[in-house]
Amino acid sequence: MYVTDRSPTAAEAIGRIGQLYALERLIRGQAPRARAAVREQQAVPILAELKTWLSTTHQQLSIKSPLAAAIQYTLSRWTALTRYVHDGRLEIDNNAAERAIRALVLGRRNYLFAGSDAGGETAARLYSLIGTCRLNGIDPHLYLKHVLERIAAHPINRIDELLPWRVAAQLPTAALSRAA
Repeated sequence: MYVTDRSPTAAEAIGRIGQLYALERLIRGQAPRARAAVREQQAVPILAELKTWLSTTHQQLSIKSPLAAAIQYTLSRWTALTRYVHDGRLEIDNNAAERAIRALVLGRRNYLFAGSDAGGETAARLYSLIGTCRLNGIDPHLYLKHVLERIAAHPINRIDELLPWRVAAQLPTAALSRAA
């Protein structure tokens, strides 16, 4: 758990939010309906207490303090922040998306020197293809090998059969296990 010596109020907020993440760890991997049911039963009361605590705490802080600004930001986006509770398909945060684009963000400066607009577009296509393979648990190299071996004889009106999520079932288990 995160502990801070500088602000007991911030530590309290983080502890309350930590309860929500602890609940998410318990329901990870369950069906969306089951996740929503557990969230509605257990997360809704935690969130209600958190909102009350945030409102009360906000009134006690100096309006100019960074913590007051953070609390105001949270309260003004409360509906969006709590939307995940009623939809088991949604995650509590966007960490998976952030991880997925991390390589792109880290390499942003390098992409300025792709050589040309066409080079940049080609790099974007390749990153998209590699990312899609990884999201589908497929080794990108083996996926490309599989597609390139078949594409010349493959009918153009059935090209969607070569998409990563469709090819996954046709690839050997080794191609799937190395992708993660």
